Amino acid sequence: MRNRGHRSWAVLATVAAVLLGGAGCDAVGGDASGAHSTGTKGRPSPKPTPVWDRSPASLAAVGDSITRGFDACAVLSDCPEVSWATGSDADVDSLAVRLLGPVGAAERSWNYAATGARMADLPEQMERAVARKPELVTVMVGANDACRASASAMTSVADFRADLEDAMATVRQALPKTQVYMSSVPNLKRLWSQGRTSALGKQVWKLGICPSMLSDADVVDATATKRRDKVQARVEAYNAVLKDVCAKDRRCRFDGGAVFDYRFGTAQLSHWDWFHPSKNGQAQLAAIAYRTITARRAVS
Repeated sequence: MRNRGHRSWAVLATVAAVLLGGAGCDAVGGDASGAHSTGTKGRPSPKPTPVWDRSPASLAAVGDSITRGFDACAVLSDCPEVSWATGSDADVDSLAVRLLGPVGAAERSWNYAATGARMADLPEQMERAVARKPELVTVMVGANDACRASASAMTSVADFRADLEDAMATVRQALPKTQVYMSSVPNLKRLWSQGRTSALGKQVWKLGICPSMLSDADVVDATATKRRDKVQARVEAYNAVLKDVCAKDRRCRFDGGAVFDYRFGTAQLSHWDWFHPSKNGQAQLAAIAYRTITARRAVS
């Protein structure tokens, strides 16, 4: 009887030790939902880090002549200081200045856009941009894919998509957390309808600015109308691709067609070619980008 009693007490002691040991595990980080989770009771759950940062600390711009400020300061010349993306001109109040301040914009923004660039040039531009490790990359390209010598020479929608996907893959492979702002392609037909009111503008157009849309600017017969409608339809198809590719990337925001929908008037067009944005037009593009990037939710 005595030995049996000792064995009973030993078994009970062992069971108690196991139970107490289990409780101790809960207290230092076990299942917090259990009855013994008093060690974590009352602690607030950490807030998840948002996928989209509305105040990135650096940016790089890629794209075409619009982002280079072409014809905004002088005829047939780049003027990057008035670029909507990275410019320093106070009247434009560029995206970089709005996000980073004047000093920050000068130190932590870079412009790799090139006048005449098409979507096929974007992957190489993106490689240069990601080398800077920016927290945000802005993309505005596609107008030159539609602005060709003829409507038949426009970039195919399939090639446009393939090059855009290549550029986005370059970003993701190098910088998984870098954000991308993607602008829609402007409404080229509206730019034609506004710019053709200027005799000077039409003379500059003859030098080779967007001939698929702007050639024979005053001709409005069936053939010319069909040509312009074909160019316009291609621009709309490009914008659908931009939206679709961006939607597949959780760190990309498309402008929702805001640049395409913006009703550029003569005040927003270069007074040298009446097609590219003026300083005022650049300021409008900066405002659209800033609204898109700092919005609490992406535009649907």
